[in-house]
Amino acid sequence: METILPLFEKDFVENLIPQKCPFVMIDKLFSYSETALISGLKVTNNNIFVANDIFTESGIVEHMAQSVALHTGYQFYLKKEAAPTGYIGSIKEIAINRLPKINDEIQTTVTILHEFAGITLVDLVTKLNGETIATGQMKTILAQ
Repeated sequence: METILPLFEKDFVENLIPQKCPFVMIDKLFSYSETALISGLKVTNNNIFVANDIFTESGIVEHMAQSVALHTGYQFYLKKEAAPTGYIGSIKEIAINRLPKINDEIQTTVTILHEFAGITLVDLVTKLNGETIATGQMKTILAQ
């Protein structure tokens, strides 16, 4: 498996999303394009979504949602504009096959399926060591 180094890490990434500590569930940006993004998170024992040394389902879903927010935030950063706040409009077909443990590093690929008038439909795939552990779709809406 090829090692991919992050483009940006925690401090930079946290400035691109509306969530703040202790609710930040992303700490790396590996790649970005207009239609896709790969984000990452190292699961730590002080994460609010860790229970019994396991990163919970809620944490994975929040990580996925923040990955979508990171795509928007970085898009606006490149345009030198402040990113608007967004909301989850719907979550569809989330399947979680395995839960990461403390010190595991997960990566989520966000693929933009449709984007129109501030509404974005995305496909999400979360991996751990190259193994797909969660998939789903979300629709997000930018605040007006």
